[in-house]
Amino acid sequence: MTKLEELIDLLVKNKLITAAALAEIKTLPVFSVNPEEAIVKNGSVDIEELTKLKAKVYGFTYQSLLDRKISDQALNSIPLEAAGNYKTICFQINTKKMLVGIFDPENYKAIEAIDFLAKKQRLSPEYFLISRLSFEQALAQYKVSEGEASALDSEDSSVHYKRLNEEVSGALKFKDEEDALDQAKNRTEDEKIEEIIRVAPVSKIVSVIIRHAVEGRASDIHIEPMQKESRVRYRIDGILHTSLILPKNVHSAIVGRIKVLAELRLDETRMPQDGRIRININNRDIDLRVSVLPLLEEEKVVMRILDITKGAPTLEDLGFMGPGLKIILKNLEKTDGMFLVAGPTGSGKSTTLFSVLTSLNEEGINISTLEDPIEYYVKGANQSQVRPEIGFTFASGLRSLLRQDPDVIMVGEIRDNETAELGIHASLTGHFVLSTLHTNDALGAIPRLLDMKIEPFLLGSTLNLVLAQRLARKICTHCKVEQKLPDDVIENIKKELAVTPSAVIKQMLPDFAINKIKFYKGEGCARCGSTGYLGRVALAEVLDVNDKIKEIIMDNKKNLTIDDLVKNQDFITMRQDGIIKALLGLTTVEEIIRTV
Repeated sequence: MTKLEELIDLLVKNKLITAAALAEIKTLPVFSVNPEEAIVKNGSVDIEELTKLKAKVYGFTYQSLLDRKISDQALNSIPLEAAGNYKTICFQINTKKMLVGIFDPENYKAIEAIDFLAKKQRLSPEYFLISRLSFEQALAQYKVSEGEASALDSEDSSVHYKRLNEEVSGALKFKDEEDALDQAKNRTEDEKIEEIIRVAPVSKIVSVIIRHAVEGRASDIHIEPMQKESRVRYRIDGILHTSLILPKNVHSAIVGRIKVLAELRLDETRMPQDGRIRININNRDIDLRVSVLPLLEEEKVVMRILDITKGAPTLEDLGFMGPGLKIILKNLEKTDGMFLVAGPTGSGKSTTLFSVLTSLNEEGINISTLEDPIEYYVKGANQSQVRPEIGFTFASGLRSLLRQDPDVIMVGEIRDNETAELGIHASLTGHFVLSTLHTNDALGAIPRLLDMKIEPFLLGSTLNLVLAQRLARKICTHCKVEQKLPDDVIENIKKELAVTPSAVIKQMLPDFAINKIKFYKGEGCARCGSTGYLGRVALAEVLDVNDKIKEIIMDNKKNLTIDDLVKNQDFITMRQDGIIKALLGLTTVEEIIRTV
């Protein structure tokens, strides 16, 4: 049940609204945009009573600020600009605490901002849920100087702080810009169209969309045309969320603005285009990998967000642990052979390779890469972008790379027989080769390479390790609680643990007892956007190609089994790794089922 459904259920139970009236309100167009406002206006529900019930649903204490005189000291502990932008009010303050009212319990950015302000003042914030009416009356008590008023009204401030829908609504005064674009369609000069798009309000809309995606931890932005509107979706922790609906007639202008920023051709609307945008947001260097795809009538844009400032995460940060991590680190000490990362698109392969390359990156080592596209920049590495349209493919690039005296070679992906064969020969001639492969699990990599006509004795001689992975959402630590699971699910988990190598369980779960297993979930809070998840963790299986496995490969045995592996090493599947991480409280059983 969603938070809105819980709130509606409480309204009916408390007889604040009848089921018949509620059914009628749900048919109104305004209900899909702002259900609470629709209930207050059309259901004659008192806004304070609604806020009281909402506080119960979100686990806050209700507070009314109506007709309450707030001291200047309390008000000014949160500057007027921040109060207006984050929709928060400090209504009481003492030597240790500041009592803060918020009316949007899902605005985790506001809570993070106030936590920061409170810490600077050496105060502990305590949050209360207030109604919009309480907030507006309290905000009116600020003594606004002329300078503060102009700061609040400035465009830069509103773009930086206000919430996504409010900012874009303000920017959607696009009639003049739309007319200008219509006139521009009859011109042939790209410069004229580019200039119109640059000065139009649509540039503000694009900057707001990108800024909020970065601040909201999104990995991708999807801007897609619908039948009657344009939809903006963010992918956060692997799941797409609709964040904004725009009028259809502004879609082409937004695509045009993005093309200008990515230095793509404005007049090309029939062919896909790829580009890159480098921007700075809140002192963070952000790379946006842009893909424009023509659809039936309009073009769709997808932007992959890469935060360069963060630097490379360590393997431990990504979620690798236990025996699997030890095997990876042992293989990274080798100076030749092949290190493969397997998994479908979006499983974090590039990030893992970025982490590995950064750990190998030393002054005495020459690292050369072939990528399509270059996702992360590694300082000191020689990174090349393949261009198949002009004949610069992985295969041809790899031939040239071998003449560059490399110690470590990273090939973005093994896609065909020729690339696979060249990678194997590079490994044989004393190079350490890193690459990715699209297979579902670690076991599938070996038959896949053999199907690419690689000789079994060559593969057995060069392959060091296959790492297969998926990404599961991590439980939000701020709202983590114990979870009760159905008996049949528990029994299936116990069966899976029974066939998991005991050495792995002892190392990763030192206090493990089969009859005392506990699982956890996130209840949902302001910091995780009420999803119960915050961040992602890798679920991995690590196949160490030791001497026994090499013999099996050289015997041309394509169909390796789990039994073959367990006899020779402490191998665990992604599912088993996921169950262990669920027992450690890192993720949920639902995520294991969804992901693996």
